[in-house]
Amino acid sequence: MKGILLAAGKGTRMYPMTKPVCKPLLPVYDKPLIYYPLAILMQAGISDILVIVPPGEEAAFSALLGNGSQYGLNIYYAVQPKARGIADALRIGESFAGGDKVCLVLGDNIFHALTLERTLKKAAQLESGATVFGYWVEDPRPFGVVEFDENGKAISIEEKPEYPKSNYIIPGLYFYDQQAMEIARRLKPSARGELEITDVNLEYLRRGELRVIPLEKGFTWLDAGNADSLLQSARTIKDIQNRTGRYVGCLEELGLAEGWLTREHVHEIGVELGMTPYGKYLQNL
Repeated sequence: MKGILLAAGKGTRMYPMTKPVCKPLLPVYDKPLIYYPLAILMQAGISDILVIVPPGEEAAFSALLGNGSQYGLNIYYAVQPKARGIADALRIGESFAGGDKVCLVLGDNIFHALTLERTLKKAAQLESGATVFGYWVEDPRPFGVVEFDENGKAISIEEKPEYPKSNYIIPGLYFYDQQAMEIARRLKPSARGELEITDVNLEYLRRGELRVIPLEKGFTWLDAGNADSLLQSARTIKDIQNRTGRYVGCLEELGLAEGWLTREHVHEIGVELGMTPYGKYLQNL
């Protein structure tokens, strides 16, 4: 399975702070925002990753992430010339996927749970069809709402319904088989001129191949898409790290856990960053 990380949003809702820097490069507490969705792909066992960036931003992302080898990854880059919706990432990433299954994650989504790795690896084992996640919220009306049965089979998906059929919404993380690229190719733009990821999920639903994994209590999902949620995300990450003593989104630690990096390599990076708490954390792993 390969990973596609859509980090092409300029973050116009967050102007002026995103005028000089792309939103996924903004800090969330002690790490760039993009570290957190990268961590999701790594915990799913995915090391080949395509990062989709806005025009003119390739150098900034490459300066931060390089080719990914410092994390045990193979990172490639592609440009989304125009904001055409989330499903456009599947079109852009088709040649990269090369007929493989894909996991698509949004560049401003953050997930955390003690059982997250087990949940992600379970989703990555899909043989066919698609897997999305259901995250329980008190008021699901502003979101895409998914209804599913006791076996996790999706029954319905509704965008911002006035009367939701469930309290579960679909966050920005999707696991697809090889059909996703063909589905995305045939999509028509919505009324707002975008290729909607909901339409991809609805097609899997129509085919009876959409599975939902509910994220129950203990899971944290954060969408750092505006200034308020960015601040709340930073506070949440700080609280988790202070409470547990474990860093969230530490890519070197995840690369070590997956066997993609050696302890010596991680220690060297920790020494290089030794003047920071992050570097000291790596030295103590």
